[in-house]
Amino acid sequence: MNMKIFVDTDADVRLTRRIRRDTIDKGRDIKTVLDQYSKFVKPAFEDFILPTKKYADIIIPRGGDNDVAIDLIVQHIRTKLGQHDLCKIHPNLYVIQTTYQIRGMHTIIRDAATATHDFIFYADRLIRLVVEHGLGHLPFQEKQVITPTGSVYTGVEFSKRLCGISVIRSGESMENALRACCKGIKIGKILIHREGDNGQQLIYHNLPKDIANRHVLLLDPILGTGNSAVQAISLLLKKGVQEANIIFLNLISAPQGVHVVSKRFPRLKIVTSEIEFGLNDDFRVIPGMGEFGDRYFGTDDYQSSTPLFCDDKNRVR
Repeated sequence: MNMKIFVDTDADVRLTRRIRRDTIDKGRDIKTVLDQYSKFVKPAFEDFILPTKKYADIIIPRGGDNDVAIDLIVQHIRTKLGQHDLCKIHPNLYVIQTTYQIRGMHTIIRDAATATHDFIFYADRLIRLVVEHGLGHLPFQEKQVITPTGSVYTGVEFSKRLCGISVIRSGESMENALRACCKGIKIGKILIHREGDNGQQLIYHNLPKDIANRHVLLLDPILGTGNSAVQAISLLLKKGVQEANIIFLNLISAPQGVHVVSKRFPRLKIVTSEIEFGLNDDFRVIPGMGEFGDRYFGTDDYQSSTPLFCDDKNRVR
C-alpha cells in the first residue's frame, strides 16, 4: 500500500455515535447497545483495530474534523498522482529528481514577465540537465585507462553511435546543450505542422543517412498531446531506428502526452524535468510556459525588443 492512514477518534465520540445510530436507525434500546459495545465491539477494537495503529504512515487525530491533516494528505496524493505514480505506470518515464535550484529555474522561465535573455539563460541550464540525464540512459561499456599516476582506473565509455533529432523549431533550442555534451554529434531535423490537425502532418525531415544504426536523442521541450511526438517517432521507426534506441528529451510533459507516447512506444524512454497538471480546452499545457520557441528565440510580440529584418540572403535576423 502506498500510504496507510489511521483515523484516531476519541472513545467517547465512538460510543456516542454508536448509541445514536443503533437507537435511531435500528430501534434498539440503550441497555442492549451498551451491552453489545462492552462485550463485543470494544474488545474487538482493542484486539484487531488498535494494534494496526503502529503500522500507520499517518495518524489523524480528531478524525474527519481535522481539516489541516486532511488537506495535507490531499495535497500529497495529488503530487503522487501528478508525477511519481506516472513513473510507476510507465516504467519508461524518467523525471529528474527535483531540487530547489530546479524549481527556482522553472519559476523563472514560467513567469510571463521574464525577459528573453533571462528565459534563454535558465532554459539552457534546465535543458543541459535534461540532456545529461538522458545521456545516462545510453548503453555503456566498461573501459580501463591509465591515470597520470600510473594507476589503473576502471570506468565506462558511452555509445559513440549517437545522433540528435530536433523537432523544428522549439526543439532547436536544445541543440546547443547536446553539442556541448557530445562533441561533433550529428543533428537532424523534423518539421511537423502543429496547428489545425493536432500535429499530425509531417512537413519536412532531414536525417542522417545511417540513422538506423544509431541511438537517437529526440529533442522537443514540450510534450503536450503527444501527437507531434508520435509522428516524429513513427518517422524514425520507419527509417529503421530501433524503438529501444530512442530517448525523447523534453523540459515539461503533460500526463496526457506521456500516456499517448508510452502506450504507443513502450520501449522508448522519456526524460523530462517536470510533469504538468494537464491540458486546457485549447490543448495547451497547464501551467506551462507559453510558446517555448517564440520566447526562446525572441519572436513573441510581448517580449521581443529587437525588430526582425532580413539580410541580403533573406535570412531572418
